[in-house]
Amino acid sequence: MRPVPDPFPELLPSTVSLVSECLLPWTKTSATQVIKVYSEDNTSRAVEVPSDITARDICQLFILKNHCIDDHSWTLFEQIPHLSIERTIEDHESVMEVQAGWGMDSQCCLYFRKNYAKYEFFKKPLDFFPEHMVSVSSESNGIMNHSQLIQTFLSSSSCPEIHGFLHAKEHGRKSWKKFYFVLRRSGLYFSNKGTSKEPRHLQFIAEFGDSDVYTLLSAKKVYGAPTDYGFCVKVIQCRDFQSLSVFKSCFINDLTYGMQLYQNFIQPYQKQKSSPMRSISENSLVAMDFSGHKSRVIENPSEVLSVAVEEGLSWRRKSCHRLSSHGSPSTSQSSMSSIAIHVAQPWFHSKLSRDEAQKLINQQGLIDGVFLVRDSQSNPRTFVLSLCHTQKIKHFQIVPVEENGELFYSLDDGHTRFTDLLQLVEFYQLNRGILPCKLKHHCARIAL
Repeated sequence: MRPVPDPFPELLPSTVSLVSECLLPWTKTSATQVIKVYSEDNTSRAVEVPSDITARDICQLFILKNHCIDDHSWTLFEQIPHLSIERTIEDHESVMEVQAGWGMDSQCCLYFRKNYAKYEFFKKPLDFFPEHMVSVSSESNGIMNHSQLIQTFLSSSSCPEIHGFLHAKEHGRKSWKKFYFVLRRSGLYFSNKGTSKEPRHLQFIAEFGDSDVYTLLSAKKVYGAPTDYGFCVKVIQCRDFQSLSVFKSCFINDLTYGMQLYQNFIQPYQKQKSSPMRSISENSLVAMDFSGHKSRVIENPSEVLSVAVEEGLSWRRKSCHRLSSHGSPSTSQSSMSSIAIHVAQPWFHSKLSRDEAQKLINQQGLIDGVFLVRDSQSNPRTFVLSLCHTQKIKHFQIVPVEENGELFYSLDDGHTRFTDLLQLVEFYQLNRGILPCKLKHHCARIAL
């Protein structure tokens, strides 16, 4: 029988907390160095690591030290503040080699945070090849499914051609110019005559093996760019996030790292299949009922769900009782319970402004379902759900509704009511309701 779904996924299974650092895929040697890593709240931590450590090793280290859930989205970033650019350090890259290129007086730094779009290219490749930006080889007849597209892209002989209008800024100039760009396996080009792809009209920009590709931070403010979506080989500006995703991802994933990044993507899943810890902590779980004098195994699958729901409700009642028994103010139990519950959730970010919320979601990946809940800045009694859908961030007000002395929360003017924010989030993780998509990935911030 399948195990009971964890009603509180933000809490780590007890077996994971017993994992020691010796299970990391590296061991300490005499050749070690100290590195400093920052989190999104700018707290930092210095750790001693082997000189051959990779970005994935660093992520695994901080996942264990901070008791995070490893959902394969934690990422190490290289940030260059004085240029206002950053890039993902790919899992296989040597962190010491990255730091070796910084120089003695560099202000460059490493950041550890979530990036839900990290391997989105391999999960949903069709999203990165919109018809109006792609020319597919005649061999495929212009039609490819998910697996065919991945194989074609990783092939050394055939690769879809990406094309579209981008803005570019030449060195030493303040103005941006709009050009028609073409991305081929041989490199990145722009046309000096409209949309012509004739060899005499294409001017070479960059080769795949020459450069790391960085994302611009605050592109409008720092570089006077026409949009905030930009990547840097030479400074190139995109008209929207889709253009940025397509050109940047294809440029990074193409000839240089294509197969290596695909191996990075599938490696964690291969480890899960062969890991003995997984068989102990997950696959051997059975549904249990501890409500009576004796525990029992639940055989009926339909009963499993009802017991899980009842346990969740019981947990809420106990939280409410603990608060009321400690001399809490004369506030209704439902409101006190909701305060206790949502403040401790990783998706709740308290006094976060609209701009800060958008920045956080943007940093952790503009894919459908990335969300957070925050206090409303305009109305102290309400909350706001910030959600990403179709690469845009939308904000939905969560309004408190009082009825017969009880406090509820609603996203649809009271038609659907919830006793607390945790119940609201759990509902919209399972049901789209009035939202454009379900809640899938919460924005998490940790202090190192």
